[in-house]
Amino acid sequence: MLSFFIFLRGVSLILNVYFAYAALVRKEIQDETDRMTGKTKQISPVPIHLSIYSPNVVNLTLIDLPGLTKVAVEGQPESIVQDIETMVRSYVEKPNCVILAISPANQDIATSDAIKLSREVDPSGERTFGVLTKLDLMDKGTNALDVLEGRSYRLQHPWVGIVNRSQADINKNVDMIVARRKEREYFATSPDYGHLANKMGSEYLAKLLSKHLESVIRARIPSITSLINKSIEELESEMDHLGRPVAVDAGAQLYTILELCRAFDRIFKEHLDGGRPGGDRIYGVFDNQLPAALRKLPFDRHLSLQNVRRVVSEADGYQPHLIAPEQGYRRLIEGALNYFRGPAEASVDAVHFVLKELVRKSIGETQELKRFPTLQAEIAAASNEALERFREDSKKTVIRLVDMESSYLTVEFFRRLPQEVEKGGNPAGNPASVTVDRYTEGHFRRIGSNVSSYINMVSETLKNTIPKAVVYCQVREAKQSLLNHFYTQIGRKEAKQLSQLLDEDPALMERRQQCAKRLELYKSARDEIDSVSWAR
Repeated sequence: MLSFFIFLRGVSLILNVYFAYAALVRKEIQDETDRMTGKTKQISPVPIHLSIYSPNVVNLTLIDLPGLTKVAVEGQPESIVQDIETMVRSYVEKPNCVILAISPANQDIATSDAIKLSREVDPSGERTFGVLTKLDLMDKGTNALDVLEGRSYRLQHPWVGIVNRSQADINKNVDMIVARRKEREYFATSPDYGHLANKMGSEYLAKLLSKHLESVIRARIPSITSLINKSIEELESEMDHLGRPVAVDAGAQLYTILELCRAFDRIFKEHLDGGRPGGDRIYGVFDNQLPAALRKLPFDRHLSLQNVRRVVSEADGYQPHLIAPEQGYRRLIEGALNYFRGPAEASVDAVHFVLKELVRKSIGETQELKRFPTLQAEIAAASNEALERFREDSKKTVIRLVDMESSYLTVEFFRRLPQEVEKGGNPAGNPASVTVDRYTEGHFRRIGSNVSSYINMVSETLKNTIPKAVVYCQVREAKQSLLNHFYTQIGRKEAKQLSQLLDEDPALMERRQQCAKRLELYKSARDEIDSVSWAR
């Protein structure tokens, strides 16, 4: 037994069905079905959308589902019975659909697959309309009054009987208008159904469904309006993120570019100042990386007993030092201070890496820039170029700090050295013993200890001054003048070059167009609903 469902959705695209064009509709559906499944008896879950417009009918959206089958016929897979039921159920389970359950009058209603399935998905019967067909084909002496009058199987909505064209009428291409007239005459003259004639027929069914659909829509207008307003807000918010179309005027384009640069610069500064994560890594360079690097410097090897003896002896030349080995001290200190160059330059490079990473993150977090990949690349290149200049200046500055420590040794330090020798005394009272003492192991150890004390003092100084120099030359400059050179270049560009910078990502352009169309449709739907609401 073939049964089928038609359901109507209150807010979907309106399909105007006009029976006069049934032959054309049937042919188009058949042709499209053949294109999708071939000239076999297969089925496809892909819907066929067919719009018919006429000023003479009500607005309805109809979905004609395939008939439920019992067995697979030749050319069909064994699973087709379950496939069809699964497809039908996926539609009729939706709570916003109206089910039109159609059963032939010349078969027992208790065996109706349409009624059985509708009862499963709509147990309350609020969405189900029962339709009896083939009333004119029932055996003589029988009728379907028990069903139509609700005694055999009661539905919440009244049953409607219809009389379709016979196969002979279809073969003869009998006009649908003529068929509707014959249907009206059948019910009006029928001894069994005459008293129900005004509630029977395809035309009455269409009006009944239209009226029900209207009542459902009216009841759901508040929730529909709320959903549409929410969708409009979301689309408008997305449009704001996507940005409006780019102006064609050169002045407006320049203004847009500068505004985008300021948006990026603002986010970059937020990373540095702590409004966004990342800037704390610079502090980590100064608080962890630099001190750790200073502690790892090979001063133990440089100030070992053997190296101190070698450097001091070479500094004396042929003339032994008389009071304090000044040249030996200077050479030991200068050699040790050279080791500070590595940590100083490493601190500059580490901060440079952090700043480059913050530029990359800031560009990615600037929503307004996502539309313009070309401008993103230009800003990134200009920022990195500026950071390279800042790094070079910073390296020169920190190296100067190290060189300054080498250029001038603290006078007070050397003034203390003779006093320390005198405090050591001359126990033997012999000047020669002093000379001998100056070349003992203890003497060289004392020199190494003195130099180590001085180096530690310098290390503490540089541990404070290097971060100051790096912040002044790199971080401060990045905050104040990262894009200054880029601004100068932008001001000199022609209109064509500005347009190239504002060359949008095609995917974003397409997304904006889609959002604009959807926004227009939602606003139009809201206006239509408002007009219906006021008309009540």
